[in-house]
Amino acid sequence: MLRLESVAPVRMQRVAIVAPREVLRGTLVRIAEAGCVEIDRVDDGGPGPPGSATRRLQRARSEAADAVLSSDPPDLDALERAGRTDLLAGEAQLEERLAGTVRRGAVAALAGWCPSAEVPAAAARIAGAGGALVPLRAPHGIDPPTMLRSTGAVHRSFTPLVRAYGTVPYADLDPTLPAGLVYVVMFGVMFGDAGHGALLLLAALLLRLGRPRRLASLHALWPFVAGAGLAGTLAGVAYGEFFGPTGGLPVLWRNPLDAPVQLLALAVGLGAVLLVLAYGAGTVNRWRENGAASALYAANGIAGSALFLGLAVLAGAVYLSRTEVALTGAAIALVGLFLAGYGLYAATGGGPGGVAQTGVQLFDVVVRMGSNLVSFARLAAFGITHAALGSIVWEGTTALAGKGAAALVAAVVVFVVGNALAFALEALITGIQALRLEFYELFSRVFEGQGRPFHPWHLPVQHTEVAQ
Repeated sequence: MLRLESVAPVRMQRVAIVAPREVLRGTLVRIAEAGCVEIDRVDDGGPGPPGSATRRLQRARSEAADAVLSSDPPDLDALERAGRTDLLAGEAQLEERLAGTVRRGAVAALAGWCPSAEVPAAAARIAGAGGALVPLRAPHGIDPPTMLRSTGAVHRSFTPLVRAYGTVPYADLDPTLPAGLVYVVMFGVMFGDAGHGALLLLAALLLRLGRPRRLASLHALWPFVAGAGLAGTLAGVAYGEFFGPTGGLPVLWRNPLDAPVQLLALAVGLGAVLLVLAYGAGTVNRWRENGAASALYAANGIAGSALFLGLAVLAGAVYLSRTEVALTGAAIALVGLFLAGYGLYAATGGGPGGVAQTGVQLFDVVVRMGSNLVSFARLAAFGITHAALGSIVWEGTTALAGKGAAALVAAVVVFVVGNALAFALEALITGIQALRLEFYELFSRVFEGQGRPFHPWHLPVQHTEVAQ
């Protein structure tokens, strides 16, 4: 059975790094080498004393290399003369961490965060240097940093999608995998062409193989591209589109140009399902963030869910002329409206001004529900546009194909260039539109605020003796 903790960010532990002053540096060197602790930093606004590594690094005319930390205290003058900006950069980072040290007699301590599962190993590691890693209670009013779980290549390929929106709050669920799956489904519905989808699958294969080399930095995204290509291919098979309406595939479901109204209605229906899921995730997040009361009264929690479901039931009942169902939907919507209104009013200063503000906000909540739902009609609209572009290219190709050898060559050019332009234009447009739906319609209900990412201090350590 799936537990909520398994889809939440990595559990963090507040810790203190405690060590006698004479072994504090060696302790921090081991912390940096382990790379699993984020040490609180104090910004003093200055480069440090005249003899500090930070000042020496600033005086260096050469560009600083990647920071490296020496296992033993180095001679900073010798490093500056030798141009070892890498070791100077490492010492400068060490000085930044030491600025947050609390000293009591012969003992020094620093505070930070560490993944709970890594605390025992980190404690054992620094014990060898004479230090200790002490678990602490998390301070009130301060959320731990967020570190998302990395559960495989697919999860990692979807991570930039969530990161582009912001950092997941520590208390929230990790939406990476479902958000990625929803994105590729929406992309495929709008990009429905089996031929164009196959080209994306080919691109994913090339990324998987590290080709071309200049795109090697995008290697980790190959599952994302493959998912989008597969979704586009399956939608194209359903639409009977293979580089346009070429007849290479039969129409297994609907031709977008023959059933636009039905496709628009189904797109809105799919949007309603996705919004319900987003409200569900938002309810869980509000509960985890601030408890049951927050989840109950939030416009993107239980109150918003009830209002949305009630209005949806009411609209469906009116369309089907079911009076008793319409009354049920209206009752559910009123309950949701009351709960949301109470939550919004509680956040105001009260009085007549608070009532007026709550009324305006409730009106905005209802209007946004309708506009967000209708916004999903673009899934069908851009799918129809894609099919229309393919049809224009194919009609131009067939019109030239039967008029001699020269016209046949022109037909091939029209087919290739037309499909290339349609592929590029539609891939860009559908990619942006799917991202817009993800961010504005779905993520806006899942998240209420932003977290901050976990940045552990990690530096390579040079264990060889530095020339003095």
